[in-house]
Amino acid sequence: MAGADAVIFDIGNVLIEWNPERFYDRIMPVAARERMFATADLRGMNDTVDKGGPFRDTIYATAARHPEFEAEIRMWHDRWIELATPAIDHSLHLLRALRTRGVPVFALSNFGIGSFACAATEYPFLNEFDRRYISGHMGVTKPDPRIFRMVEEGCGIAPARLLFADDRADCVAAASACGWQTHLFEHPQGWADRLVAAGLLSQEEAKAP
Repeated sequence: MAGADAVIFDIGNVLIEWNPERFYDRIMPVAARERMFATADLRGMNDTVDKGGPFRDTIYATAARHPEFEAEIRMWHDRWIELATPAIDHSLHLLRALRTRGVPVFALSNFGIGSFACAATEYPFLNEFDRRYISGHMGVTKPDPRIFRMVEEGCGIAPARLLFADDRADCVAAASACGWQTHLFEHPQGWADRLVAAGLLSQEEAKAP
């Protein structure tokens, strides 16, 4: 398997668990949560934030349009860090092992400007990347092919020399179509095995801490 000149991590569900439904199922009946997600289009709201929309204002405006769930929708902002938890420790170990090896490590993530600032305060390791490509700052989200081209232009590395892990099959397919090496992240051990197979880490270096 070919090596790579840089390794690129998605963040949500690769380095940090992202499961808003799990958070809401702890604070409200599941049936109510399902109705809220269906009627308020919270995923669409989050996409707006990820494309650069104002974090608090976008969420509060959505909440105001759905008074039945206004308090709960506001929590998407007010208790955001509880939607994005915990860190995935083995993946963090892999990031640091690569950097110890001298392999450039980048982030490419659909993330809002304000929500990323919040996350970086809670998870200081988000400041450890050699380069960060955050959709809110770029004005475009995965899997739009433009975002992958922007990364290539920004880092100057040939597509075939980039190895990218993402938990979404559509994002992996879009990166593959751009000529990137890719890995569909399902669990950190699979990602560890891929990095070993690429010759970027030894089995010992890739072991879970």
